[in-house]
Formats: sequence, structure tokens, C-alpha cells
Amino acid sequence: MSKSEPLLEIADVGAVYNHSIVALHDVGLRLCEGEIVALLGANGAGKSTTLKAVSNLLAAERGAIVKGAIRYAGLDVTRTKPSDLVRHGLVQVLEGRHCFRSLSIEENLITGALGRGSSRRETSADLERVYAYFPRLRDKRKVKSGLASGGEQQMTAIGRALMSRPRLLVLDEPSMGLAPLVVQSIFETLRRLNRDEKLSLLIAEQNSAIALKYADRASVLENGVSVLEGEASELRNRQDIRAFYLGAAEPAGQSALASAAA
Repeated sequence: MSKSEPLLEIADVGAVYNHSIVALHDVGLRLCEGEIVALLGANGAGKSTTLKAVSNLLAAERGAIVKGAIRYAGLDVTRTKPSDLVRHGLVQVLEGRHCFRSLSIEENLITGALGRGSSRRETSADLERVYAYFPRLRDKRKVKSGLASGGEQQMTAIGRALMSRPRLLVLDEPSMGLAPLVVQSIFETLRRLNRDEKLSLLIAEQNSAIALKYADRASVLENGVSVLEGEASELRNRQDIRAFYLGAAEPAGQSALASAAA
């Protein structure tokens, strides 16, 4: 892959479920090595579908990409098995955390190393790395994940992904259902990973305030269409974004994002 090429490029993508339900119409996004990009949108805007398309997971839910292209690190995502994408460093943390509830937190983390075929020494080193970023997991490592708090489960899900040694970490709604202080702690850790290890991140979020605080750039979806993209620092101060997501006043019957895209 040329240094001038993005690590991830989504170009004019459309997707459907069950051959008929249109989920994405025209989605586009670029993410360069070392960036944090936020994918914003209301519930039902197409964020989760976009992330599943990026990891080539749509077929598992009777979905399919019907137009456009997705390329990761020079690979055609639609022609690459999800397991092979993980081996090439594209690792996703799905919405809802999906921990193995009957396994301990440490056992959950170790499952993340299995897809890579890590040696015992590598697995041990990676565990120490995860515990350094999430010290609370070390304290709770013998606790069954089903008995852990929501925040601890989210940390476990992220830590499990880190055990695969990702180049691009894709996260779907990491703040969902968590207390504000826990959300801030998790995003601070993600920022550290980006800064210290140059880990690239694509984060889908309804919580635009936290996402725009930590992201470098953001892309906004509305009804399965990319309607706005720009530097996070600029979007934070746009009144149309504030109106659409944060509840500020908006003219009746007018979509702020549709106006912005016009």
C-alpha cells in the first residue's frame, strides 16, 4: 500500500438486508494511518451497517453490499474473509460488548489471541499490555465477565480486540449504556493507544460530544447517506450539528444535516 493511500476507504457504498431492505444508499469515508475518525448519526442512520460492511460481516445478517467499494490496506474487503481481515489487523468491537459471560475476564482476553495464533509468550506479553491500559481488568481478571459491570465488560471487549494486535480498531457505540465518567475513561485510553501505538480508530457513536472531543475527523450519516465530513474541531462548533444531536433549537420541519449538505 502506498503511503499516500488511505488505510481504509469506503467509496459510494450501498447495502441491503434480505435483498430488499435498503440500509445504505451512498456512504463514503476515508481514514488514514494513525487517525481517529468518528462516524456520527442518529439511531438507524446506518452506522452499524457501515461498520459491519467494513469488516465484511453483513452476510451473517442476510445483508450484502450492492454497490461501491471498500478497501483496507490495499485489500478488497468484499473479497476477503472476516478472519483474514483480522489477521491483517482490522479488528472490530461490536455493539453490545458480546463477552463470553461464563468465562473469566482474563479468559475472554485470551480468546482475542487465538485468531492470530499467538504463542504463549506473545499472549502473556499482550495480556500485560492490556492490563497496563486497563488496570481494573487486572484486578478483576478471575471474575466471570457475566458478573462484571458494563464498563468492565466494555474494557474487556476492547482488550480482547487489542490481543489481536490490530492496525485498525473499529468500535460500534462504545459509550452505550455507560456512565459518563466510565465513557470518558475509555475514550482517554483509546486516545492513549492512538498516541502511543499509532493505532488507527474508526468509532461509530450517537454521543457526538464525546466522539468529537477525541476524534481527528468525523463523518456524519443520515438515512444511510454520508451528508457531512470534516475536522472534528470544526464540527464541534457548528450550530447545525449541535441542533441535530444536542437538542438546540432548529427550524420546524428542516433537517439540520440536510441543510448542511445542500
